[in-house]
Amino acid sequence: MNRRQFLTTTLVSSVALAARAAAPERQLRVAVIGHTGQGDYGHGLDAVWLRVPEVELVAVADADPAGLAKAQKKLKLEHGFADYRKMLGETKADIVAVAPRHVDEHHDMILAAIDSAAQGIYVEKPFCRTPAEADEIIAAADQHKVKIAVAHRNRYHPAVTTVQRLVKEEAIGRLLEIRCRGKEDARGGAEDLWVLGAHLLNLAVVYSGKPLAATAVLSQDGRPATKADLKDGAEGVGPIAGNEVHARFETERNVPVFFDSVANAGEKAAGFGLQLVGTKGIVDFRLDSEPVAQFCAGNPFQPVKEPRAWVPISSAGIGQPEPIADLKEQVSFHLLPAHDLIAAIREDRPPLCSAADGRAVVEMIMAVFASHRLNGQRVALPLANRQNPLGQWS
Repeated sequence: MNRRQFLTTTLVSSVALAARAAAPERQLRVAVIGHTGQGDYGHGLDAVWLRVPEVELVAVADADPAGLAKAQKKLKLEHGFADYRKMLGETKADIVAVAPRHVDEHHDMILAAIDSAAQGIYVEKPFCRTPAEADEIIAAADQHKVKIAVAHRNRYHPAVTTVQRLVKEEAIGRLLEIRCRGKEDARGGAEDLWVLGAHLLNLAVVYSGKPLAATAVLSQDGRPATKADLKDGAEGVGPIAGNEVHARFETERNVPVFFDSVANAGEKAAGFGLQLVGTKGIVDFRLDSEPVAQFCAGNPFQPVKEPRAWVPISSAGIGQPEPIADLKEQVSFHLLPAHDLIAAIREDRPPLCSAADGRAVVEMIMAVFASHRLNGQRVALPLANRQNPLGQWS
């Protein structure tokens, strides 16, 4: 177990058992940036700070007057700002939550927070729109020693670390491949890849290592997507095309990662998730569920007469009772990420899901688009073109 994994395991245990204890250091000041009608406040990136005793929530900014008034009431704040830059300049917050789900404002909001001398930033996923935006943000954060955490909240689930141990111990045999499927509702294809697939890719690289190359195709109603199919993606992600995507990534541990999404092909009961396929079994992750992971023993390619059982994986191991009573709440309400960011600031270490991790996901998505532009050719990572290839379709 490396130092980062050790810190993660220690953090999760301490959060579960004693996170609500009084902090030994001064409270950190938190300011929230939202934008009603343009991504709002994400999946609770505003209210989480009311439940963290180590911080004091001091202000909120929202360009929508009605939304601002509602946010102030919800967050019990006297100070509200129409201009987030003005808020950052006046409050000098230690932590800034960049909450809107719409990604098109993330770049400017994050840079403004860095310039304001914030120590930490918690940003809704996806991190930003292009590798170029990510490069600029990371360079500025490194220069000013700012910790950035990305709200891929399932990455903070302690079962993720438990499965890392199981894979290392070959509990599933040799890891052969990782298969991801989006939610595959009406957003299937490129939009699913951006909005939900980002979570899956973020988890996949935990087990595969960094991506080295990609091959992919985008389809629209069963035919190859063309420039005529381009449209502006929802939630400010930029140009997208295709209601079907099939992608394969080569990785540093020689474990291929697949991502597939077909519009309206999903089952609501199944949701979205990924599977680690090994020679002795499968680990299945169903995101935003509890338990988040389950194990099915046996070679998945060999039929057997008796049915195989799926066994839950807790933070304690396969088939073990979950020792953290409020774990679902800790994950779904962003409490684990919030405490990890605070610890990262005070320990001067990267957050568990850092800006570099966020950039890796954005670059994988751009690699899918780049490969399709080249008729499915292999595209090496890191990408030479740091922009969205679909925006440059000639």
